[in-house]
Amino acid sequence: MASSGRNEPMPEINGNQITPGTVIDHDGGLWVAVKTNAVKPGNGGAFNQVELENLIDARKLNERFRADETVETIEPELKDFSFLYAQGDTLIFMDLETHGHIELAPDWIGERAALLQGDMKVILQMHGSRPTSIRFPPHVTLKIGEVDPAVRGQAAASSCKPALLENGVRVLVPPFIGSGERIVVDASEITYMRRPE
Repeated sequence: MASSGRNEPMPEINGNQITPGTVIDHDGGLWVAVKTNAVKPGNGGAFNQVELENLIDARKLNERFRADETVETIEPELKDFSFLYAQGDTLIFMDLETHGHIELAPDWIGERAALLQGDMKVILQMHGSRPTSIRFPPHVTLKIGEVDPAVRGQAAASSCKPALLENGVRVLVPPFIGSGERIVVDASEITYMRRPE
């Protein structure tokens, strides 16, 4: 795919606005932010510690970007995909427009890979044919496998108890939630939200 115009001005953001999935023009190449960590030292200006991966050759780079530093970003393409199934260590997704398939590694998605369910709609941020980040629905409904008993003597506000979901993920749930129930989980934080409506 031809790159869209180096002749057109690229949007700029401050260094502290770089988040995972942001694609930037840096050091003569295109890089995607894999991890970011905002650092506020006691003596000195705040900065964003960013782990970058080169979109062409997958080289890794760790850089500090000051809050007042500007970087040029590349506008990504957002595409709708549906999760189909897991095959070994590979997750298969289908492009809802072209019906083509794409394979992603669970490690690339991170801990939220456990939230994937058949036919779940996700949005992939693409640069050319390469995905640079994934967006989940805001929340996911999952079944609880088992719950631990609430600890006696805890204050009511902190009386949540651990629960093991059907996908092997652990979350804290209120005391009134029992085994076998379905709950709504925040897909970003992987935390209990509520019972399904």
